[in-house]
Amino acid sequence: MARVRLGLAQLNLRLGDLDGNAEMVLAAYDEAVELGAQVVVFSELTVTGYPPEDLLLKPVFVEGAARALERIAGGTGKVPAVVGFPEDSGQAGPVRLWNSAAMCWDGEVRGVFRKHLLPNYSVFDEQRYFVPGTEAGPLLEIGDVRVGVSVCEDLWGPPRTADAAADDGGLPSIIGGEADTSPALAQVAMGAQLLVNLNGSPYRRGKQADREAIARTRASALGVPVVYVNQVGGQDELVFDGNSFVTGADGSVVCRLPAFAEQVAVCDLDIGDARRSPSRIEGAAQSMLTTPLDPLEEVWLALVVATRDYVRKNGFTDVAVGLSGGIDSSAVAAIATDALGPEHVHGVSMPSRYSSDGSRTDAAQLAANLGIDFRTVPIEPAHAALAGMLEGANPGDDSSAADRAADVGSTADRAADVGSTADRAAADLTDQNLQSRIRGVLLMALSNRFGWLVLTTGNKTETSVGYTTLYGDTAGAYAVISDVPKLVVYELCEWRNRQGDGERIPQACLTKPPSAELRPDQRDDQSLPPYELLDPLVEAYVEGDLSAAELIDVAEELSADAELVHRVTRLVDIAEYKRRQSPPGPRITAKSFGKDRRMPITNFYR
Repeated sequence: MARVRLGLAQLNLRLGDLDGNAEMVLAAYDEAVELGAQVVVFSELTVTGYPPEDLLLKPVFVEGAARALERIAGGTGKVPAVVGFPEDSGQAGPVRLWNSAAMCWDGEVRGVFRKHLLPNYSVFDEQRYFVPGTEAGPLLEIGDVRVGVSVCEDLWGPPRTADAAADDGGLPSIIGGEADTSPALAQVAMGAQLLVNLNGSPYRRGKQADREAIARTRASALGVPVVYVNQVGGQDELVFDGNSFVTGADGSVVCRLPAFAEQVAVCDLDIGDARRSPSRIEGAAQSMLTTPLDPLEEVWLALVVATRDYVRKNGFTDVAVGLSGGIDSSAVAAIATDALGPEHVHGVSMPSRYSSDGSRTDAAQLAANLGIDFRTVPIEPAHAALAGMLEGANPGDDSSAADRAADVGSTADRAADVGSTADRAAADLTDQNLQSRIRGVLLMALSNRFGWLVLTTGNKTETSVGYTTLYGDTAGAYAVISDVPKLVVYELCEWRNRQGDGERIPQACLTKPPSAELRPDQRDDQSLPPYELLDPLVEAYVEGDLSAAELIDVAEELSADAELVHRVTRLVDIAEYKRRQSPPGPRITAKSFGKDRRMPITNFYR
């Protein structure tokens, strides 16, 4: 029986920072070696960070990655490091790279495994850049233990076309069957006693359970332990949760690194005749087994890490958030405070003639609870001036044809006010949108003056149906909760208030009816269906890719009618042009807007 001490390096890499990533890798390697590691495993495309996207189309970038890999290899001693990098295959044609894992020790790259299975679904575009590897080897030898190395999708095996939880959850039953194309099978046939898998696996709700289910099934089916190493940190629309882990040959999880945190750790495994003697952890001091997070804590931390990294990696220190006293802006301010510290968050109240005293008080109370900077900039002077200018531009006509032309593609920028005359509705909506756009201008002016990055506050539900104002509340750099359904926003705020450091979000923000407060006595439910109906309909249509006809069955279960279904799907479809012009935000569901869902703007299909 052989004992192996595995080093797992779960790092927050900086995409494109080839030299900085090389330094980070070498520091983590040295730390793991100091802990007695006999091999140190890193994540997919370690050298570049994941996903490098069209940087991979630049030959000079790939050449720079090769030099960074040489530097990393040159810093290794007798302990092997397994490092991900893009490798030029030398083949002709526009797609010519391998997604590779280098095995480095004694100052050189001693072996390379090339990824076989290239995902081309959901947020993944690997077939745009990479050609598949064909060899299962070489095997890495650690003393008397032979190790099979693979990259991310290679562990899953069966071809996939979606990243939905239900599809992932069904994969374990396919493992080992005729459809299983994982190189792990060939590696074990070649004598591998341990499988090491490098990952760039982005977070979504429920993803970790799917990963562990696959690894446990793979380990128990093949009778060998599985090592799964993932990166951590935010990268534009994606956030990586880490959650690296090790399973024994019996499929039990024996080591798990923390979620959403960098960690270098070691894990001891005793490896014998793997098919008859399951691997086990030896020595609690050399093994880490963190507890999976509460589902709401997991989402909160994903948003915190994504926001922190988007702000800091893009060279900013401070953010501005427009505070309305509502639940969405309260959630964004609280997330930003946890991400950056209260001294780096600036709340801006921009009351109008329609803002209630309660909302003004709630915004101020939120800022006090969070300990953030708070300032008030009333919009009435600008509102009155611009409204007067519009009246002068359209004498005798209050329908504001110019504003309607600017919002072409949508019957209403706030998708509401059915029942009033067309002209009156247009004038009302023009005035509402005007207020929102004034606020957007003010926030961007503060950004220019003080160098703050503006965070927008729209949630997924409202973004889906276009209940936003283009160039108004969509003006900003990062949409923190754009993939968070409205009801989940409430759940997150309630969870945050239970964490023992005092009430962060005032109770009034949680209990009052949601309202944009852009006209007298306005409430969201005057314009939209109740969120208890709207959230599941949006989820089924956007994430489940159901048609309007298929959605009617879902609606019946919710006691909703076909008319409502057609209204909701129509609103989602015609709001595509707004979403294309809105800032990115972190993905936390099975399908977010942006690279995850690519719909035409000009679209006649219903």
